[in-house]
Amino acid sequence: MGKLALAAKVTHVPSMYLSELPGPRQGTRQDAIDGHLEIGRRCRELGVDTIVVFDTHWLVNANYHVNCGPHFEGLYTSNELPHFIANMPFAFPGNPELGKLLAKTANAMGVETLAHDATTLNPEYGTLVPMRYMNQDQHFKVVSVSALCMAHYLNDSARLGWAIRRAIEDEYDGTVAVLASGSLSHRFAQNGLAPEYGFRIWSPFLEQLDREVLRMWQAGEWKAFCGMLPEYAAKGHGEGFMHDTAMLLGALGWSGYDGQAEVVTPYFGASGTGQINAIFPVTPQTGDAIPKAQASSADGYTAISSRL
Repeated sequence: MGKLALAAKVTHVPSMYLSELPGPRQGTRQDAIDGHLEIGRRCRELGVDTIVVFDTHWLVNANYHVNCGPHFEGLYTSNELPHFIANMPFAFPGNPELGKLLAKTANAMGVETLAHDATTLNPEYGTLVPMRYMNQDQHFKVVSVSALCMAHYLNDSARLGWAIRRAIEDEYDGTVAVLASGSLSHRFAQNGLAPEYGFRIWSPFLEQLDREVLRMWQAGEWKAFCGMLPEYAAKGHGEGFMHDTAMLLGALGWSGYDGQAEVVTPYFGASGTGQINAIFPVTPQTGDAIPKAQASSADGYTAISSRL
């Protein structure tokens, strides 16, 4: 019935907002903003009505959660970086119908998921920053999915991604884009060194690791990448333990995916972290490669302890 028209891995660095404001950082993230504008343009071109964001700033300790209120509006200040994002206005419509459908399909596929349509919960900045640039005119409805998953299996996140695709293509009457909103390596600069690393990666190891991953994405080496994702998430300090990436790849077909990533905003450093805007062409898939639920730690469990 419906169509998954676009999939992308996107940055949400708060310095994009600083880049708008008068001061020493003004204009310094225009390349990332332009990447968001281009993704928004392509969504319009493809007839997208709703953008589903896998948000690595929405921390959850149990279940998967879908924020699908009918409308979101307010002022946002980051509790993490209040000197970067302070009183940032946001407003866009939600899509309760799609959000509830996503949760229903995920539960039917064995991934416990709750939809929240009657809620005062506003999205986190992993959703708000991309929507600021892709959705300035409130053209798109927005659904936010929790992707800072503290006690979850990466395999289940991949299955959630596939469930979302099935919900869209089998039961939804519309056209949808999905965004994995999170970084590549996510090792912030040590306290006191943030200004020095404002436009750099924390270590040569992490930069080379990220660049090899990007090469794999552009070459379409998905079987190898999916196999290394749990270890990459741990050793590369993946944001949100890279559950957003597992969801994205799940929606695309996991290791059976046969597309090649298109880089829209070239890889860049931000406060020590590695960032990208990249589009992943959506290709026909059967879902045969989606991993089984509740895998062992060797097959896809990413816990907090794996990063310590």
